[in-house]
Amino acid sequence: MAGWAEGDPLEVAPRLLGAVLTHAGVSVRLTEVEAYRGPDDPGSHAFRGRTARNATMFGPPGRLYVYFVYGMHHCANLVTGPEGDPGAVLLRAGEVVDGLATARARRPGAADRDLARGPARLCRALAIDLAHDGTPAVLAAGEPTADAMTVATGPRVGLRHAAERPWRFWIDGHATVSSYRPAAPRGQAGR
Repeated sequence: MAGWAEGDPLEVAPRLLGAVLTHAGVSVRLTEVEAYRGPDDPGSHAFRGRTARNATMFGPPGRLYVYFVYGMHHCANLVTGPEGDPGAVLLRAGEVVDGLATARARRPGAADRDLARGPARLCRALAIDLAHDGTPAVLAAGEPTADAMTVATGPRVGLRHAAERPWRFWIDGHATVSSYRPAAPRGQAGR
């Protein structure tokens, strides 16, 4: 993986928009990502230090940090920081640009715009699960983005801590960008 995807997650995140992630016969052009800065970020899995679950976040860069959430979904981050610095970028959403039939088979009944819309759906479309935690990401730089698209930024989705930080980046107006949802107050899930 080229150096364009390594460094401070706040700098890497917008550069990832338009990049193509390929796995298991499907390629997805990233349209939405979220930055997490480890020990300086209460929203990060690495905020309280290294654990067995988050060890991949501590490097080396260019690897996938995959975790299981809500007892049913996988989510993937690209580790960006140098080894020992647990920065990462959550891969929130994308557009399937190759392997459409395979992605449709993995997400039966989903509209094409929803095949990789949201972090769990993106992992399902790409067949990424816990077995891929720590594996190198197969990521290719996208087209130059300065004139080709407008990058928007705003609060991160579903966090209870540090959600207000504008560390979510997306291609403005793209159909595959997930809807913003703040975290539900404790005890209010599902309401």
